[in-house]
Amino acid sequence: MGALSILFGQTLYWSFVPPFKGDRFLVQAKKIGPESFIISSLVGFFIGMIMALQMAYLMLQLSAEIYIPNVIAVSLTRELAPVLTALVVAGRVGAGITAEVGSMVVTEQVDALKAFAVNPVKFLVVPRFWALVIMLPVLTIFADLIGIFGGFVICVLKLGINATLFVNMVLEALLVKDVVTGLIKSVFFGIIIALVGCYHGLTVKGGAEGVGRATTKSVVTSFIFIIITDCLFTVMFYFIFNT
Repeated sequence: MGALSILFGQTLYWSFVPPFKGDRFLVQAKKIGPESFIISSLVGFFIGMIMALQMAYLMLQLSAEIYIPNVIAVSLTRELAPVLTALVVAGRVGAGITAEVGSMVVTEQVDALKAFAVNPVKFLVVPRFWALVIMLPVLTIFADLIGIFGGFVICVLKLGINATLFVNMVLEALLVKDVVTGLIKSVFFGIIIALVGCYHGLTVKGGAEGVGRATTKSVVTSFIFIIITDCLFTVMFYFIFNT
């Protein structure tokens, strides 16, 4: 935690120190956003379908299937879409960051950067940090929409809920604070994935075998921190601010 905090401070500092290289940010944003879109969308779509089917099992017994769209919309935007998208990105992008940076450390490319008076944090960490902070909320928004569409497919085709009624129920139940809550979480999830991935990459030791160990540690650590952070934010939003 201490090392990650120090890396976070250095990242913020070097983010505002010129020169600014926007091309490196765009390259990382493309890897994180468009290249992760399909897998995160598939996860969101099938989660929406699964939620609708699982809730229908009980709701039909209570004759309350009309409330399924409400639960799907709120659950996805506040909890499931941000968390599952972050886990997918941590497994795909976080592991890639650790492997890429770790390989540069092992092959002494990071030492070469230092020899040319290029700060490794500014060159390697800053572009990945801001790319994750910006692109993860974007992926979360798409996961929200596609997950609700997955629930729409099941509710309309399987449960016989009118399509217009489904849309109206979702719009009635969904508030701006529900979406904002999920996006705030996704910003912090992006910070976690970036810092953990870069930290384990920069501290690789032991050659190619060390890169493999660091990649495993990076994914596991990111998963744990994401779940803990989600729990903390849930407690804060639900119990402290009563939202």
